[in-house]
Order: sequence, then C-alpha cells, then structure tokens
Amino acid sequence: MATIEILGVPHSYELTAPTSSPHALVFVHGWLNSRGYWQPVISQLSVDFQCLSYDLRGFGESQSQPDNEVNRAQLSVSFAANSTSAVDSSLESTYTPAAYAHDLVVLLQQLHITSAWLIGHSLGGTIALWAANQMSDRVKGVICINAGGGIYLKEAFEQFRTMGQRFLQVRPRWLSQLPLIDLLFTRASVARPLERYWARQRVIDFVVADPEAALGTLLDSTTEEEINRLPQLVSQLQQPVYFLTGSHDKVMEPKYVRHLASFHPLFQYCGDNVIEIPDCGHLAMLEQPEAVASHIQAIVNGIGA
Repeated sequence: MATIEILGVPHSYELTAPTSSPHALVFVHGWLNSRGYWQPVISQLSVDFQCLSYDLRGFGESQSQPDNEVNRAQLSVSFAANSTSAVDSSLESTYTPAAYAHDLVVLLQQLHITSAWLIGHSLGGTIALWAANQMSDRVKGVICINAGGGIYLKEAFEQFRTMGQRFLQVRPRWLSQLPLIDLLFTRASVARPLERYWARQRVIDFVVADPEAALGTLLDSTTEEEINRLPQLVSQLQQPVYFLTGSHDKVMEPKYVRHLASFHPLFQYCGDNVIEIPDCGHLAMLEQPEAVASHIQAIVNGIGA
C-alpha cells in the first residue's frame, strides 16, 4: 500500500507493475467499500495490464479532508477552477460524483497514467463516467459494474435516502468486535454467500468510513438533479462504455442498468454494451471474479468493441 496526496488529502492506493499493454486499468470502488474488493479481479489481470486501485476520499484508508485549513481552501479553489458549465453545480459539494471524479483526474496526472480504462463498481461506476467526461484524452473507455440508473423515482429515492441515513447512524466502532457479526454481511446484496474474509472486510469498511463522506456521498449522488443528469452524461461520452450487471442484483436491477446503457451509441437496439452475469448479485467482483476479469480483458482487448 502506498499513499499519495490529492488536493491536500492523503489517499491510499496500490499500483501493479507496468506491462506491455499501453493501457492501465483503474478500479473505482463503491459506497462503503474500499480498494481491496478488486484484488480477486486484479490478481487475474495484472499479468497483462498495469492495475491501479485506490480508496476514495473518506473511505478505506484514505482521509476525508485535507490536514489543514490551507489545504482545505486549496481543495475548494481547485474544484472551482476546474469546473465547467456542465459540472459547476456538481462541484459545489466535495462529495458529488463529479468531485470524486476530479480527485481521480488529479491521481492519474500525478501517477503519469496517460491511457486508462476506468472500471467502476456501483457509485464507482458513476464516478468513472464523470471522470471519462472530464479527461477524454486519458480515458479510453469505461466499464461499469453493477451500476446504472438515470430514472428518478421520487418516493423510492426519498425512502432510500432515509433508510441510508438510519443505516449510517448504527455504526459504533465496537460493532466490528461482535462475534459472528460478519455472518450478516456474507449474504447482504449478493446472490450466493461470500467467504467470511470478505464479509469481515465489509464490516470493517462499514465501520471506518468517515461519517461526513459516507453521508455526503449518499445524499449528493441521489438528488433528482444528479440522477437525471446521468443519461445525458452517458450520451455525450465519445469513449466506449460497457455495463456488467448481475442477473440477481436487487440493489441495481438489470433493467436499470440497461436503461442507462441505452443512452450510449454502443447499445444499438438490443443492448450490445450490456453483459449480464448469471447467478450474481451486487458485488460481482467478489461473487464472480473470474467472469468479471474475463469480460474486462475481452472488452479492453477489443473483442466486440
């Protein structure tokens, strides 16, 4: 594990050795997760591609805010200076997908990664789409995993936001010490039970996530404005965009993945840019790492692209 400062905020990341491929694979985790969830996939892909995984600001081992007031001011100035008319409102908060995408832009610049495919899970998929929009010269394509949407259902989203806030309130540090608490996380949001190791990691990430970042990302990524902006964002991207969905995903159902995918030219008339993984829930990279890695490799190598 290495640490790098992005706009004054220390971030934890892991970067595998360079390979003969001109493209790096950059993995963006989802809400209340961390970079470690990508390791089963990265272990299969790092032979052929340099792979970068990192903890989003406020999650895993990355800090949420700069260390001092000077750096906090610089962070705000940077968001303002790099915003455009299309993303101005999305950079007003430091916890919008566009703001996290700006972190990713800076990260790739600092690591001198000039050609990348972005692979994002759930919220990480939205961040990847925003990042592709912000740096079309560096991003060669996007692969969204268990990510979709673009339809704002007022009652459903209000309920989701309320439940999410209550969920975040029940996070005492001692929770991770409770015997067998990880058993609850072996089955949550997945089609088949996870190994205890990953369930334990889910408990840890749930507990250690910065309260402000956890709540901020929940609220700022689910506003009516943000949700309705997604289809337009996808339609404007010039790079190829693919979507991997779990057939049994109850968090982001396949029909919502297909809806967002349909706004990209690659969709054609029958969903050519959508790949459904059988017997899979919302954590495809842990439930079906071999399938996910295989699909990523095929896409990046140009099969069907």
